Amino acid sequence: MSVMKGAADAIDEKAIVAAAESALGEIARIRAEVGKVIFGQENVVEQTLLAVLSGGHALLVGVPGLAKTKLVATLGTVLGLNSSRVQFTPDLMPSDILGSEVMDQDQAGHRSFRFIPGPIFTQLLMADEINRASPRTQSALLQAMQEYHITVAGARKDLPQPFHVLATQNPLEQEGTYPLPEAQLDRFLMQVDVGYPDLTAERQILLETTGIGEATAHPVIDAARLQQIQSLIRQMPVGEKVVDAILSLVRSARPGNGNAATDKNVAWGPGPRAGQALMLCARARALYDGRLAPSMDDVLALAEPVLQHRMALTFAARAEGMTVRDVVADLVKQARG
Repeated sequence: MSVMKGAADAIDEKAIVAAAESALGEIARIRAEVGKVIFGQENVVEQTLLAVLSGGHALLVGVPGLAKTKLVATLGTVLGLNSSRVQFTPDLMPSDILGSEVMDQDQAGHRSFRFIPGPIFTQLLMADEINRASPRTQSALLQAMQEYHITVAGARKDLPQPFHVLATQNPLEQEGTYPLPEAQLDRFLMQVDVGYPDLTAERQILLETTGIGEATAHPVIDAARLQQIQSLIRQMPVGEKVVDAILSLVRSARPGNGNAATDKNVAWGPGPRAGQALMLCARARALYDGRLAPSMDDVLALAEPVLQHRMALTFAARAEGMTVRDVVADLVKQARG
């Protein structure tokens, strides 16, 4: 019996390796296509893609004009997903996103309700400036992001598969904005910080985007293939050392777990969902880099985007000018030993 089980495991392992090698080529082509349109910003492209490959949602935070919207549109094209965009504003209502029921009347005079689906019924939803909408409208996304269905007039409506939300947020202008509640932030697999491009990339942007013709990206895979890659990522083996590193890092970011700096500076830390996110994203990062198993480096490289939106500092730490990023950087340094 054990011999048969060993043989089955070997076949499974071979199948995973073969599937991973096939996915590697496709991921390389996806990166190349995105690179035709988005210059520089390798980290931003990588982290946003990792969130989608892991089957999750991402929150892109950056000042206006850094191609956040363009990146999301490009990913929709390259990954072969149908996409829609909602510009969040203070007067946006939940029904503007979810859809609504309207009353129809047929020729015989019979009346009935008909559901008109909203823009959420798509595979890639771009939620632009998500913190501009009221809490009531923001919460309309909560159920969709976690359960992949919505409820309208008591009836369940399933969303298309796969379903991803890529939201953008402007960190500067806080007037007229409603900060996302902790429960909603936790639904985002990663917070991707979008910084200014370096000199070489900015020069390329100037030259490439002010001429007559602009580069366009083309589809590389389709939705069904994306789901296969997402399933493959969940099957990739993770070594005990990497699992221990994930647990140790997430727990060290919580007060009351024996880390003196965390106890002093952190009001509340990441929950188990942060560990799940690190596990998935570390696997995806390994595949993205052409490897078949994640390493400690993958975990530490993803610590900031996975943890920073799942923690809050104490008032005293904020008064001292400390940021969540500083705390995460110290935890990563400790983990490196």
